[in-house]
Amino acid sequence: MTQARNPPASPNPASAKTTLPSDGYTGRSRRARAEPMLVRPLRDDRYVVETDHGTYVVDLDGRTCTCPDHSIRGSRCKHLRRVAIEVTEGRVPPPGKRTSACAVCGRRTFVAVTEIGPQLCERHEVAVGDLVRDRETGRRLIVTRVTNRRADEATTDDGTTIAAYETNGDYGDHEPVIEAVYLDSVRGLDGSVDASELKRYGFPASRLRRLGSERVRGAQASLDAFAGA
Repeated sequence: MTQARNPPASPNPASAKTTLPSDGYTGRSRRARAEPMLVRPLRDDRYVVETDHGTYVVDLDGRTCTCPDHSIRGSRCKHLRRVAIEVTEGRVPPPGKRTSACAVCGRRTFVAVTEIGPQLCERHEVAVGDLVRDRETGRRLIVTRVTNRRADEATTDDGTTIAAYETNGDYGDHEPVIEAVYLDSVRGLDGSVDASELKRYGFPASRLRRLGSERVRGAQASLDAFAGA
C-alpha cells in the first residue's frame, strides 16, 4: 500500500449550534442569522434545524417548515431563511447533494447523492477534453474519461492495478483513476484530435495537473464517445 501524498480527511460536519454575522439585517432575516442554530441535511433532501427553543424540519424546495411561525402564519420563517443562507454559503449541501471529501486534498465537497466511489473537489476535478500535465514525465495529455474507480482497484489489460505501477508510488491508492491520451500522439495535421489514434492510459488523479482552463480544439467531439466506454 502506497502512502497518499495528501491523505483523505473526514468532512468534519459541525455538531454545535452557531450564529452568523447579522449586522445590517432586520426582522426574521436578522433572527435567522443571530440566533444559534444547527442545520443538518436529511436523506430525503429536507433539513433538520435545531434551535434553543425546538427542533424543526425544513423543506427548502417546498418552502415549508414545521415551526408554528410557518405552519400557522404561513410566514417565510427564520428556519427557512437560515437553511437557504447555509446552502448559499456552502455550509450544508443543497438538495440532491451530499457531503464528501476530496480524495486528493481531503477538502469538503458536495456531490450528487447518486455518486459512488472516490470524489474530487473543484480544485482537482477534470473533465473530458481538459489539457493536463503528467507530474512524472512533464508530458501533456488530454483527459478522455473520469472514472469512479480507485487506483488500487482499476486494472490495465494485463491485470495490474494502476496503483501497483512504480511510477504511481507517490500517489494515493484511494484516488480515482483518470484516463488520458498523450497530446503529441493524437494531434491531427490541423491541430485537432484524431480519435482513430487514441490509446488511453490510467493515472491516479493527483498525478495529472490541470493546465488552467485549456481545452484542445476538436477534443470534445472526438472524445465524448470514449467518456462512457
